[in-house]
Amino acid sequence: MLNKVNIRWVEETDSTQDEVRRHISEYDNMSVVAARFQTAGRGQRGNKWVARKGENLTFSMLLKFGPDGFPPLAAADQFRITRAATIGTALYLASVGVECSIKWPNDIYVRDKKICGMLIENILEGDKLGQSIVGIGLNVNQRDFPPQLINPTSMAVVTKKEYDTREELEQLSGYLASSFERILGKDHVPGSDHEYENRLYRKGYFHDFVRCSDGTVFKARIIGVTPGGLLQTENDKGELNEFAFKEISYII
Repeated sequence: MLNKVNIRWVEETDSTQDEVRRHISEYDNMSVVAARFQTAGRGQRGNKWVARKGENLTFSMLLKFGPDGFPPLAAADQFRITRAATIGTALYLASVGVECSIKWPNDIYVRDKKICGMLIENILEGDKLGQSIVGIGLNVNQRDFPPQLINPTSMAVVTKKEYDTREELEQLSGYLASSFERILGKDHVPGSDHEYENRLYRKGYFHDFVRCSDGTVFKARIIGVTPGGLLQTENDKGELNEFAFKEISYII
């Protein structure tokens, strides 16, 4: 059975990430804030998240660690949050008939098109996490996208259906909460590494990538991800390399 979480809807805000941060002491663990429209939504790499008002899901879930939430989590283990968030989202999408993969570290792709992005902001207390704010933007009903978005898609495009975003958020939040409980909770179930890696976009096949430091294009295949979140690749000469976020870029 899926976990039921507390969801607060707002008509408009600058960013659900910032909305959660402003009221962080007021929310319980795994509370969700969702907005019909964000005026300053953020994505990875400092990008702006673009979504048409009311057609998609833009929301943030607060995770707390310690007495009021999950067991303490070392800062070095924070990639477990990414694993849990992406697995939960992928399981939800599969439940509505959308087969997807995880583009490292935390985008969700349907074939070569992006359906979901995440921004995970962690708040440290010493060498452990105090809170984590998991921001998710999922394209639901939007069918037309601005030209600056190179490869977007949505649930409606894939399934040819329309969705009630409030109902879908309840379902998605339940999948996320169950995934976080399973991967971060006191009864942690081992195996999330394999769940994540088995869903990796372009794993096992040679493709062109860009080394961000100098713009060099090289051919490699993804072979896995380290516990700390480094992408592991093997090039066409059999050489193994590991890359941190922003050190490697995909050519789609």
